[in-house]
Amino acid sequence: MNTKFEFFFGLLRDFMKSVMTKENTAKELGTANIGRLLIQYSLPAIIATAASSIYNIVDRIFIGQGVGPYAISGLALTLPLMNIFAAFGAVIGVGSSTMVSIYLGQRNDEDAVHTLGNAFVLNIILSIITSVFGYIFLDDILMSMGASEMTLPYAREFMEIALIGNLLIHIYLGLNHIMRASGFPQKSMYITLTTVAINITLAPIYIFVFHWGIRGAALATLCGQIVGTIIVLHHFMNHEKPLHFAPGCFKLKGKIISNIFMIGLPNFVMLLLASMVAVIMNRSLGKYGGDFAIGAFGIINSLLNLIAMIVAGFTQGMQPIAGFNFGARNLDRVKQVFKLTLVCGSSVTIFGFLVSELFPRFISSLFTTDEQLIELAALGLRIALAAFAIVGIQMVTSNFFQSIGRPKISLILTMLRQLIFLIPTMLILPHIGNLGLTGVWLSMPVSDTLAALATIGTLIYFVKVKKIFTNYEYKLK
Repeated sequence: MNTKFEFFFGLLRDFMKSVMTKENTAKELGTANIGRLLIQYSLPAIIATAASSIYNIVDRIFIGQGVGPYAISGLALTLPLMNIFAAFGAVIGVGSSTMVSIYLGQRNDEDAVHTLGNAFVLNIILSIITSVFGYIFLDDILMSMGASEMTLPYAREFMEIALIGNLLIHIYLGLNHIMRASGFPQKSMYITLTTVAINITLAPIYIFVFHWGIRGAALATLCGQIVGTIIVLHHFMNHEKPLHFAPGCFKLKGKIISNIFMIGLPNFVMLLLASMVAVIMNRSLGKYGGDFAIGAFGIINSLLNLIAMIVAGFTQGMQPIAGFNFGARNLDRVKQVFKLTLVCGSSVTIFGFLVSELFPRFISSLFTTDEQLIELAALGLRIALAAFAIVGIQMVTSNFFQSIGRPKISLILTMLRQLIFLIPTMLILPHIGNLGLTGVWLSMPVSDTLAALATIGTLIYFVKVKKIFTNYEYKLK
């Protein structure tokens, strides 16, 4: 048999064996084969994140087919607000899981346990604050994000239920990040798949049988979140687990909170900027194309999120491996996992580019039977994802710097794509030659290209000048 195929099937066999027998232990991050580790840690994350994205797509399909095209537009309007809530959860989940990986690599179990407890408390505090604020100003926020009289009722119905589940989703996602980073990627995957299965099962019942409309889709998601939260809490309450809740771990410590927020800041900024971009995008689309253009963006964003979540699965798999080995000063292993993740992530975005260019109308027709909405979404897909093939480079590299404790670099690279390049081009291009709606779509590939070029330049500098893969004095700051 061909050597490459033997290697691939060996990876698959080892992954299945690990799923069926035992979870990875943290020490294996510093000794096991990098390719096998990346498969073992990435594949569960890919399945989990892709499954989450798929059930969002399924929700949109159910809503589009069972409620109507304006409901799709209303759901698209909730994206900026959901991103804001997710941003607060991400800063805790990503920051704490990265620090847990590094602490475990340094054999610092005490700080790893305190990081777990502090992350739990911080998630509760932030989720309550954001939920209360969201309820008080819900209509005003949605109107500022581009809602019209036709779409506001749908957006409001969805968000009222989503705000109820905000506390659960913070706890569930935050602890799930830590579970994966502490050596339980398969269990993390199973929990996510369970929540997805519950949502996909209940959504069509609530929408088509009980006729609860868009509120039914939100309730189905809430039911999945309840189950997921219960399972992750049970995991960390089990004292037989290597990392678990312990007396005193819930007492907030300035050093740990500071590390969590500094490491998680790039993800927070990324989601916050994504929210800002979505608001500007929705308002621009409403101005140049009306409510259906906003709905078309909702369809496009479904595909974008699916592809991005698969890449995120690879970066999540990379994170504990890179973090542990960087903490242990195994720089050759850090370099190996980065290069392999870069190849995998870029392959995924290239695939997303090809699908969007070859089958835009088929993808759009899955969500709606309205011909006008299909045409708008198909055109938008082809233009918006025209440079998506190179986005993987930017995503993997920015996450890599975060994984080795360089949040400032990660933050800068994240801001390049969504703040420095995308927002200005989105505001300028529609006015050039009366491009209008086409100019809004064009802003995405233009910013993707500029950000990728800047990321490549930054990476070359840190490899050639700072020598991040060979300089053992280049440590966590």
